[in-house]
Amino acid sequence: MKKIEAIIRLSRFENVRDALAKIGVRFFTLKDVKGFGLQKGETITYRGSTFDNDYIARLQLDILANDDMVDMIVGTIVSSGRTGEIGDGKITVFDVNQVVRIRTEETGAHAI
Repeated sequence: MKKIEAIIRLSRFENVRDALAKIGVRFFTLKDVKGFGLQKGETITYRGSTFDNDYIARLQLDILANDDMVDMIVGTIVSSGRTGEIGDGKITVFDVNQVVRIRTEETGAHAI
């Protein structure tokens, strides 16, 4: 099993969510995150005033998946989340040793 962490633009979330649903991803965790990278922050306009924001707002998706689905999930996130601009995000994949569903105590792939 693997854990896929994808950091994406807020504006691309609906595209990524819908594309993941089409390939059968039924559950993921979503977090608001802030980062700092090559883009060096964003300029925000609020009520006619412009503010420089040092950090960039993004969303982080955490997905647990069987090994055979990882490449498809990563490819789907890349194709649906890409704008071609700096700041499109990152995807990392980690090994998962154990998963337990609290309600039923199922473990492994059955708990996903």
